[in-house]
Amino acid sequence: MENFIKDVVPSNMGNMRIEVDAFIELYNEGKCELVDVRMPMETKVWQVNFGLKIPAPELPERLEELPKDKLIIVACPKADRSNMARMWLATQGFEVKYLSGGLLGLMDHLKGGKAKSLKL
Repeated sequence: MENFIKDVVPSNMGNMRIEVDAFIELYNEGKCELVDVRMPMETKVWQVNFGLKIPAPELPERLEELPKDKLIIVACPKADRSNMARMWLATQGFEVKYLSGGLLGLMDHLKGGKAKSLKL
């Protein structure tokens, strides 16, 4: 954990998040997995029909569901929970980033014809 906190400096902050376009590219190439860390009540109201749905509080019990050979992209509506989940997963040895702009930003980016850019 000590080494982890030493990396929390302004010059490294960009390495902790991923922009939507970069996420889509890596996802389409099969190099990353989206992990939706919202609570079940949130995913019932509006769904993202791809990626893993693991609420943040359940991550410790469900680590075996996460691929070890891909970059993990955690996401919530904006970024607060996903960044906390990212920090914890990083301490568990995962290569992980949070989605900049969150799921709301991703959905805004994919609206209309742009949804075709994501290979499902």
